[in-house]
Amino acid sequence: MAARSGGGGDQKAGLLYGIGAYGAWGLFPLYWPLLEPSGAVEIVAHRMAWSLVAVALALLVMRRWAWIPELLRQPRKMGLIAVAAAVITTNWGVYIWAVNAGHVVESSLGYFINPLVTIAMGVVLLKERLRPAQWAAVGIAFVAVVVLAVGYGRPPWISLVLAFSFATYGLVKKKVNLGGLESLGAETAVLFLPAVGYLVWLGLQGSSTFGAAGAGHTALLVSTGLVTAVPLVCFGAAAIRVPLSTLGLLQYLAPVFQFLVGVLYFREAMPPERWAGFGLVWLALTLLTWDALRGARRTRAEAVRLAARAAAKATAPEPAAAEAPRS
Repeated sequence: MAARSGGGGDQKAGLLYGIGAYGAWGLFPLYWPLLEPSGAVEIVAHRMAWSLVAVALALLVMRRWAWIPELLRQPRKMGLIAVAAAVITTNWGVYIWAVNAGHVVESSLGYFINPLVTIAMGVVLLKERLRPAQWAAVGIAFVAVVVLAVGYGRPPWISLVLAFSFATYGLVKKKVNLGGLESLGAETAVLFLPAVGYLVWLGLQGSSTFGAAGAGHTALLVSTGLVTAVPLVCFGAAAIRVPLSTLGLLQYLAPVFQFLVGVLYFREAMPPERWAGFGLVWLALTLLTWDALRGARRTRAEAVRLAARAAAKATAPEPAAAEAPRS
């Protein structure tokens, strides 16, 4: 969605919305441990169920439901939404499990390399052509993954699953072409019954923590809906107020916050080889960001040049008609 042109106050509000959205996503590692003793699958099921409730209420208040009948008449789109729902469920499940298992830093790496994985998928799946700087960034990221695999003693599979699942999710959402809130509503609706069915099954097995670990814990599980929906609403408000280049820079706030929470709060180990791997990833992202900003400046300059040429043509006097020869 293109950014809406507005005054400085509008852009400042958009910047604050963007910081709020990505800041909240970046601080999620502080929230998920509060939901223990619930397991990752139970948390994801609650998140799906309560997110649908939160999104449905928001859409009801904003009276944005005209898209639903149109969507139901498009089986291909419904299929893509089902794929998106399955992929984001995988992403959420792995992320929540990783955070609660003490892998916050490795999780942050997944979202650092996500833009690079998205570019690589564009080349492989969409046959996109990369600029030299983009090729260099992808190559540096590949070396970083190798360095980190040596450092961890295994491939950083948590990071790779998070990066590839979220990149796939973004690719599918692009094809679905629905607004953020509408898309989340459709995805959670697809998985609402399986999620509720799983929670009922847990209850019948006596394994559910909902209502069994105190009122505070129950309230926290219910709050997963708001925790999911609110940052998304903030992101939507930011997307229409600030340029996409600014939004692209803000996206790095989330993994930066996650990384800082992992290192400073949870005191996860960062041996030299891990710093080296992260350093290479940050170098690749710096190169990618520089290339994107340079491309955006060129695009703006070309747009200004074309607009000036069009204005000059519009204001130029009409050439005088040639005088007919006298007899």
